[in-house]
Amino acid sequence: MEDMVEVVIDSIRVSLMSQQRIVILRERDAERYLPIWIGVYEAESITIALQEVEVARPLTHDLVKNVFNQLNARVVKVEVVALREDTFFGNIVAETDGRTLNIDSRPSDALAIAVRAHVPIMVARAVMNAAGIIPEEDIREKENGVGEQLSDTELEETEERLSVFHDFLDGLDIEDVDDDSGEDQGKKPKKPE
Repeated sequence: MEDMVEVVIDSIRVSLMSQQRIVILRERDAERYLPIWIGVYEAESITIALQEVEVARPLTHDLVKNVFNQLNARVVKVEVVALREDTFFGNIVAETDGRTLNIDSRPSDALAIAVRAHVPIMVARAVMNAAGIIPEEDIREKENGVGEQLSDTELEETEERLSVFHDFLDGLDIEDVDDDSGEDQGKKPKKPE
């Protein structure tokens, strides 16, 4: 069996650029994340299950879970097993009659089943190593603690990144900006016309 890492669903987000959905998986007991692009309907299905929203009729993933139950099969876990050519591959592991079944699945569908069946979500370590993300360390907080002085090199790099904002602010013509009262700052109010 390939080395696997347990993850939890951290969040489902919407890309501001394309309105596509991204499920963010977080490694349990670590700060490493795995973003996976998913479809709108799968995102909605996962969200509904996570929020325990009651629906009048079973959604597709509820139906699949019901089929498993009717066939006396138990979902044991779901897995993200591979990443090939920018496509993630999933697997649903189920048990029935003493046999273990591995059912090929898109990760989004597997996740929608996992949240309904309350089973672990596993990711192959190779996939996590290839596509996992560790958030950048906050500049103000170093590993050694809060309030540590930045080195000269770190300070220069920070100031260089912020120079774009300084240039923008310097380029603003503040005299043309209206204050809260609608009057030009530093000028006499205009007479109503």
